[in-house]
Amino acid sequence: MAQVRALKEIMALLSANSTAAANNSDTRMAGCLLIGIPGLQHLHVWLSIPFCTMYVAALAGNGILICVILSQPRLHEPMYIFLSMLASTDVLLSTSTMPKALANFWLGSSHISFDGCLTQMFFIHFLSVADSAVLLAMAFDRYVAVCSPLQYATILTSVVIGKIVAATLTRSFIIMVPSIFLLKRLHYCRINIIEHTFCEHMGIAQLSCSDISFNVWYGLAAALLSAGLDIILIAVSYIHILQAVFHLPSRDARSKALSTCSSHVCVILLFYIPALFSVFTYRFGGKHLPRYVHILLANLYVVIPPMLNPIVYGVRTKQILEGAKQMFSSLAKKSK
Repeated sequence: MAQVRALKEIMALLSANSTAAANNSDTRMAGCLLIGIPGLQHLHVWLSIPFCTMYVAALAGNGILICVILSQPRLHEPMYIFLSMLASTDVLLSTSTMPKALANFWLGSSHISFDGCLTQMFFIHFLSVADSAVLLAMAFDRYVAVCSPLQYATILTSVVIGKIVAATLTRSFIIMVPSIFLLKRLHYCRINIIEHTFCEHMGIAQLSCSDISFNVWYGLAAALLSAGLDIILIAVSYIHILQAVFHLPSRDARSKALSTCSSHVCVILLFYIPALFSVFTYRFGGKHLPRYVHILLANLYVVIPPMLNPIVYGVRTKQILEGAKQMFSSLAKKSK
């Protein structure tokens, strides 16, 4: 049923694009088709099961984490505020991609308007940049807590946290808004079929008949100035944290701190490696890699970190666990 619907949408798009081409007009009016994972369309239904499971787990885990932090006044501290920000961006990032991908997998609903595609692209990249900034803020929070514990309360005040939040949103907006205008200036005269489950900047640009060199270099510069710079600063923060940890007198304290840092680093790598892999594959060397590998990694990037973050940052944090127990116990008492 899904394949029949997808075939009908492809035929309709071909007809619309042929009409636009005959009239020498822009084919963006016909919209775009997201064909899913190229070469694995026959496995879409089966692939939807793990993706749906991870998406639901991400929504549930991050939703509970946000509720716990909001409902417990003693968790209204910088570390937990940043954690709730990370959970919020994770929910929005996975929600900006997975519902459309699952509709494609289950129902063959592959058509999306051109403006809808641009909107999805904006929010995916906006939230990815914001996610990166939140991870940087969390690394800075841990750096201050470990390396300057006596000045922690005076450095990370509510005013400073507000400025960090404002800077995170402003930077994400400034970086991503130009990409919309860079895509709108292009001329589209081909069949708008995107070999992906969601809309990305370069995926849309490659539909154009115009020169996209500026789009390529702008996208690369944006990635390096946001994620690339954040990675460097996060690495510097954790190097200083590790130096401070190795100077701790207690062996148990060192092992506990190293265990926490290693789990944090693993989640950070799970976020950045697929993201940067996607950026560089679109621009360099994509011809030597099976297309389905790139698309699978891009989809895992938007569900695996959001699914794991509540476990790594939440379940392994004693205060979060205690807050969750108190929240659920109070809900149980109210329901009686």
